[in-house]
Amino acid sequence: MALPSVSDHVIAPLIILFVVAAWVAVRYEFRKSARRKREAARLRGEPVQEPRAWPWRRGILASAGMAAVYLLVFRLISFIPSEHRDNAGGAILMSFSFLFLGPFVAGYITVDQAATKEPLPPRMWIAAPWIPILFNVALALAIAWEGVICAVFIIPPAMACATAGGFVAALVHGYRHKKTSNNALMCMALAPLLLCFVEARMKQPLELRTVNTQISIHAPAPVVWRNIERVRAIAPAELRTSWANTIGFPRPVEATLSFEGVGGVRDASFERGLTFTETVTDWQPGKRIAFTIAANTSAIPSTTLDEHVTVGGRFFDVLTGDYTLEPLPNGDTLLHLASHQRLSTDFNFYAAMWSNAVMSDMQNNILHVVRDRCEAEARAAITAAATTTRSSPPESSSTAAVR
Repeated sequence: MALPSVSDHVIAPLIILFVVAAWVAVRYEFRKSARRKREAARLRGEPVQEPRAWPWRRGILASAGMAAVYLLVFRLISFIPSEHRDNAGGAILMSFSFLFLGPFVAGYITVDQAATKEPLPPRMWIAAPWIPILFNVALALAIAWEGVICAVFIIPPAMACATAGGFVAALVHGYRHKKTSNNALMCMALAPLLLCFVEARMKQPLELRTVNTQISIHAPAPVVWRNIERVRAIAPAELRTSWANTIGFPRPVEATLSFEGVGGVRDASFERGLTFTETVTDWQPGKRIAFTIAANTSAIPSTTLDEHVTVGGRFFDVLTGDYTLEPLPNGDTLLHLASHQRLSTDFNFYAAMWSNAVMSDMQNNILHVVRDRCEAEARAAITAAATTTRSSPPESSSTAAVR
């Protein structure tokens, strides 16, 4: 998949960092000037109005801004030419450091730096660390750095770790009654930034997983078989509401078959140019069909899926699939659909939850299409048979006698 230009993505965060740095510089000079004026007034014996201490609400906004800029640094690192070219920019943003450690530090910074003489309400230990997380996610969506899929994937662990960081900061501050020193805070912030470089160059652990789905169809096995060996074009109205499609995964379109039997090639296509080449490895008419799955990664448009969740990419792939037909005593057919995937992340324990949920949702969507088509075909066959029986002329008595 073609990668977007590095400069296209770097300009926006650089502008944001420049604006933030300018704002900090202006604030620093303003407060420095105000401090000098107060000292001069004291020397002249004039009354001096001391600045009002920031209440915790304003302190949280300032500290959350610091944490948001800190998280933005991960994005800038991923755009370093060597990282963007050699690791597709995705290894940094799919690291344990970015998804778990970075938000923890951001939550710690938010609560620790917001601490003043006025106690921080415990509820803010939970909610305040969410501010930099939500800001960065909203920014990534607005500038099209990420799609909805990645945003949904990132938010749960990031918010949980940010809250954990906020709790730790509150406990530390309650024990020491002062903010963390700048040196300690700098070391804490640098650790995930350095670790993400190490993770990007390590081989991620590989895990193979299987997702099994099934559906009962009120139709005989031969009818079901005709509707799975090939899948004619699916109209949008045939698909049920799917949360996976809602957040950005393409909908299935059709599946063609070059020839019947082992070695036949199924071309499965989805919306927005996502296609798979499926080679038949097991062909038992009316019973089972199995196939390998190869994503045509080079042909997938860059706007179809985020590079972090591209099928056939560094972190995720679908390897094989199979349909199995199980005749039931009442004449119905239980159709099984299984898929086998590869996960290669530093947090397979979390990625597996999403891959299972997404694949189950998409497979169930396909099974519902097959069920509706098979049952409609079975009803049409019954209706046609009944019509033929009613339209047949009754036999004459003489004909019956001859027989």
